[in-house]
Amino acid sequence: MKQRPPSPVSDADARLFRDAIGDVTPFDPVAPAPAAPKPEPHPHMLDADEAAVPGELLDMAFDPTLLEVGEELSYLRDGYPPKLLRQLKRGQFSVQDEIDLHQMNAATAQACIADFLAEAKHHGIRCVRIVHGKGLRSRAAGPVLKVLTDRLLRRRDDVVAFASARPMQGGAGAVVVLLKGQ
Repeated sequence: MKQRPPSPVSDADARLFRDAIGDVTPFDPVAPAPAAPKPEPHPHMLDADEAAVPGELLDMAFDPTLLEVGEELSYLRDGYPPKLLRQLKRGQFSVQDEIDLHQMNAATAQACIADFLAEAKHHGIRCVRIVHGKGLRSRAAGPVLKVLTDRLLRRRDDVVAFASARPMQGGAGAVVVLLKGQ
């Protein structure tokens, strides 16, 4: 809908308005208050995750029968202390990113793992989780994506260690990977 321009104000109307209002004192313009500085960002969730780790380790509130014995993945690159692998298995590193390989074929999963780890390295991420599944629908060949993940991670120079995830993080269907720092 088009708006019409306002009709011009006649001198009589302007005089009538000034007589009705009286004398007017214009205000001096006031400068706006300065904007308060924004607070620095703080990673509250990371702090909460890190603070929860000691309590979870002491609590150990998981059923050991849920752990699939003999199906765990575990690897530590030569030259690194065994303590590092123990810490990784106990969940003492915060997982910063993850990828899920479910429903992928081997070729797609291989490319996705390579891209995912390259992106993690680019962003300075040190600990990631790769969900490969337990291979329950695999045939006699066994869990294809799990074996593929194990083989690929052992060959990468940027992988320090990896271990099957704790039961609440995917158990034998996922692996937690520790990457080299920058």
